[in-house]
Amino acid sequence: MSNQRRRLEGVVIRAKSTKTVMVRVDRSYRHPLYGKVIRGDKRYMVHDEIGCQPGDMVRIVESQPISKMKRWAVESVLRKASEAEVAASQDVIETDVTLEEEA
Repeated sequence: MSNQRRRLEGVVIRAKSTKTVMVRVDRSYRHPLYGKVIRGDKRYMVHDEIGCQPGDMVRIVESQPISKMKRWAVESVLRKASEAEVAASQDVIETDVTLEEEA
């Protein structure tokens, strides 16, 4: 890692497209005035040549624009998902889709 490109670590939440995965990067910081810990997440469309599965913990690195939405690429898989995690992530995704359809 000798270059200056930004790197983030996150969890693959969707891997249905060819060579594209959706990665959720969690972030927490302390509010400057009130001191409360604020947690948030951001989702990135990431180019995937490795073949990640939902639930995998990955390191992503910024890259040149690959498409309209993809500016990141999977650098490495830090931890593969177990079968239980894959099943749990599918349940969460199905619940999110159901909630979006109801709204």
